[in-house]
Amino acid sequence: MIAEEYGFNEREIDRIIAMAWEDRTPFEAIEYQFNLTEKEVIQFMREQMHPRNWRKWRARVQGRKTKHSKLRKDSVKRFKSNAQRQITGNRISKKKY
Repeated sequence: MIAEEYGFNEREIDRIIAMAWEDRTPFEAIEYQFNLTEKEVIQFMREQMHPRNWRKWRARVQGRKTKHSKLRKDSVKRFKSNAQRQITGNRISKKKY
């Protein structure tokens, strides 16, 4: 399993899954933070999710322009949506209200 291979803790596993589901977070952001390629993220999601949910996720992200930096418009220069918490490397800082 990829989670065991990379030694991810429960919080990191949850964060990777959340990032993979987010429309505006490209696979490159996951690779930057967790060193998982797109292929590894797909395998990771397959291992972590129920098969029916994995198929829904896969259908959702396949070919989606926002999940691939190279397919995005040049005007989009961020890894995340404005509503997402601040991300620094592998650390997630608390959202300020």
